[in-house]
Amino acid sequence: MVRILGISGSLRQASFNTALLRAAQELMPEGTELVSGSIAEIPLYNGDDETASGIPSAVQELKEQIAGAAGLLLFTPEYNNSMPGVFKNAIDWASRPASDIGRVFGGKPVALLGASPGGFGTILSQDAWLSVLRTLGTRPWFEGRVMVSRAGSVFDAKGRLTDEQTRIRLAAFLAGFADFAGAQRG
Repeated sequence: MVRILGISGSLRQASFNTALLRAAQELMPEGTELVSGSIAEIPLYNGDDETASGIPSAVQELKEQIAGAAGLLLFTPEYNNSMPGVFKNAIDWASRPASDIGRVFGGKPVALLGASPGGFGTILSQDAWLSVLRTLGTRPWFEGRVMVSRAGSVFDAKGRLTDEQTRIRLAAFLAGFADFAGAQRG
């Protein structure tokens, strides 16, 4: 079983990106599993806190989930034409201490996808993540794109993906990434 970790970059209860992650869990190809990681309990990064208290347990748990996964899917919202600060903060914490970056992120297959109420999806947020992923030494997958625009029209009031075209695109994206992540393991 190929285990992939998905992380939603939103803390909002009715988040379109968390809804997209749940839809992805339902659409994973046979032989793969998408588990959900959380950034909800991760505090704001402060080097003084790290020195005084070490790595918070929520951060350590996320780091171990990332390190143990065959691949990483980042479900990124787009805030002010870039990545959400809370999401970047979580990844910054997961890169601490710097000596652990290779173990957690080094060579990790990773892909970006996202949903936004706006008309351009999450293209600028996904672009902003690329330099971070390069710095962490990940192996980004560029063979597919999922940028759900006007997300309010593809999810129902309970956060279920109702648009068949989006479902088909998402399933194809997931199958391609699962093949990529599985191939990197072997």
